[in-house]
Amino acid sequence: MKLREKRYSLVITDPESGADWQFSVRVWPLIGAVCALLTLPILIGLGAKLSARTMVAELQASNASLQVENASYREATGQLATEIASLQSAVNQLGEHAAVDPAASKAMEKLPAIVKARAMGGAPGTITPKMLSGGAGPDTALGVLSDLLGAIGTRLDSVRDTVERRHALAMATPSIWPVAGWLTSSFGSRTDPFSGDTDFHPGLDISADFGQPVLATGDAVVESAGPNGSYGNMVVLDHHFGIVTKYGHLSRIAVAAGQDVSRGEVIGYVGSTGRSTGAHLHYEVWMNGRLTNPMTLLAK
Repeated sequence: MKLREKRYSLVITDPESGADWQFSVRVWPLIGAVCALLTLPILIGLGAKLSARTMVAELQASNASLQVENASYREATGQLATEIASLQSAVNQLGEHAAVDPAASKAMEKLPAIVKARAMGGAPGTITPKMLSGGAGPDTALGVLSDLLGAIGTRLDSVRDTVERRHALAMATPSIWPVAGWLTSSFGSRTDPFSGDTDFHPGLDISADFGQPVLATGDAVVESAGPNGSYGNMVVLDHHFGIVTKYGHLSRIAVAAGQDVSRGEVIGYVGSTGRSTGAHLHYEVWMNGRLTNPMTLLAK
């Protein structure tokens, strides 16, 4: 036997008109509605709690990732600081190497342009945006800075090479007197001491005591050392960069072909061998296969 569901009536009366409105209400649907209204805040609270837990977990994971990234940044920054210190040290070294002897520097300024250009090897390149980006380009400022430091390092190496070559040229430039004595014959036109005719003298004749040491006028390698016709005993030095010096009429030779010599090193001794009228040194300077007046390079 099916039980009849209970119903309740709700009557609303208008006091002014006396009209009545009656509503019939079922019990279980009403109870269900009330339960739903009571349960909804609870469900909303549970959802908010679960959402908060998920957000906290995400924040914790993000924090851990940021800690790892921060440690990586610190390590990278430390490496960049080391590179900067290295570059600064290199700059200081360049400052020390850039300074050359004033006399040699003055002589270098008088060298032919082609000789100086050969020594310098061209000017170092400049830093361009393409060098910094490396084509695709880094995505972070740290990457850009790292590439920039790399470009600076490359340029610094180029500058260092230029400075070192300039220093080598300064040391190779024949800028000191090969022997202490008296200048008896200059470069250029003169009267030949044997024939009395006017001729061209390709170097300097420096009168000095027999056996006095003759010095290399710049860093070089001995190209040849031995008898050479009217020059008598002669030493020829190759200073590189297209510079060659010759020392004639030596009484004795103190070096051998292929030997490296430094400026101021003894290469022989004053004599009167070959076509000579007395003890003296004949000294010549050649630049790129052409005779040059040695007086333009000699320090006073």
